[in-house]
Amino acid sequence: MLQIGGVQKTSLLDFPDKISTIVFTQGCNFRCGYCHNPELIVLKEPAWTVPAFLEFLNTRRGKLDGVVITGGEPCLQPDLEDFIKEIKKLGFLVKLDSNGTFPEKIKGLLPFLDYIAMDIKAPLEKYPLVTNSKISPEKICESIDIIMTSGIGYEFRTTVVKSQLTYEDFKSIGGLINGAEKYYLQKFVPSKTLDPKMMTETTYTDAEFKEITDILKPYVKYVSVR
Repeated sequence: MLQIGGVQKTSLLDFPDKISTIVFTQGCNFRCGYCHNPELIVLKEPAWTVPAFLEFLNTRRGKLDGVVITGGEPCLQPDLEDFIKEIKKLGFLVKLDSNGTFPEKIKGLLPFLDYIAMDIKAPLEKYPLVTNSKISPEKICESIDIIMTSGIGYEFRTTVVKSQLTYEDFKSIGGLINGAEKYYLQKFVPSKTLDPKMMTETTYTDAEFKEITDILKPYVKYVSVR
């Protein structure tokens, strides 16, 4: 059964141009120090059961447009496809957030998705440093290609910690997602982190972000700072 770590009943921000509810799944294969949902990384007693969530969702028909499934890493959930199908049966749109380490699963889910957001943690060579995990660069690249050729709405995004990512790194990321529709730079906010030492970290200034977006504009069709 899908492990639900929490639910945000209403969001106006997480699904572009839609009113949504957010489902947070438990478990993640990354250990990013800046993670702002550290309570979701390991499995524990679910906060919601799937039947309870679907019952809640049924009461929101006509009030919400869609459901955002985020984490953690949702693709770790063996019952994710069945869960999405149940949501679609109720008439809701579905957006998936993923770190891109499960390209085959993403590919299999595409027929049931309306929007997908993939985190680009860093240039490929810096992934182990930022995620504190072993990753397959090939799988990250495969997921990027699958998403960019999927035919559905999508975006890439990066949480920006100044000490982790240089201007040159953003040029490398631009090359990695060259031709992408949308890319968002997310300002790191030290409100809650997996690694307590990250609470002293900072992000770039608005002026510096302007320089970074200028670096990225030749690579992506739309780049913005959140």
